[in-house]
Amino acid sequence: MFDAISGNYDGLNRVISFGIDIKWRNRVVAILKKKNPNKILDIATGTGDLAINLVKTGAEQIIGLDISRGMLEIGGKKVADKGLDSTIEMILGDSENLQFEDHAFDAVTVAFGVRNFENLEKGLAEIYRVLKPSGTFVVLETSVPTKFPFKQGYWFYTKNILPLIGKLFSKDRSAYTYLAESASVFPHGQAFNNILGKIGFIAMENKPQTFGVASIYVATK
Repeated sequence: MFDAISGNYDGLNRVISFGIDIKWRNRVVAILKKKNPNKILDIATGTGDLAINLVKTGAEQIIGLDISRGMLEIGGKKVADKGLDSTIEMILGDSENLQFEDHAFDAVTVAFGVRNFENLEKGLAEIYRVLKPSGTFVVLETSVPTKFPFKQGYWFYTKNILPLIGKLFSKDRSAYTYLAESASVFPHGQAFNNILGKIGFIAMENKPQTFGVASIYVATK
């Protein structure tokens, strides 16, 4: 599915989020910049938007990992066009079976990807394993607003408008119906923090974004 929509993915993200997703990613970068990470793993990197932004942290090595070859092809071209090949490496991999040794990264990030893990706890446990002690885990993920009228507006938009936009721009309505449905059932807010705690993370923070339509989670190993 992600291979099929890879060519239109960046443009659709801008349209679907009204461009606000750029601001959200910049906030993730700002959080990590304070940590001075040297080596970062960006899981479910997709077309590499966050991985490219993470260069601003000053990290010497950034690995963007994804299970979709189509997404990685687009991302690889973006990295090459920006002359970032020496800093960013785009590789094929499964978030639930990471090919890295224990304690390999100063930071791990996931933007709009944890809700696509087949087994959420297994994926999070793998992230915990490859993080160095005191390493930082940052997640940017969709969430569901809880307050009126944002909650009602969110449901109308994701049920009716989002699949229509997907069909108009990518000819794949099913993909964007899936994206809306996966966001609606993902355990967001305190429920996600509870899962992080179960895995072993500490000092969890949840930072709701734009009336609660997305959240940034920060946790430490």
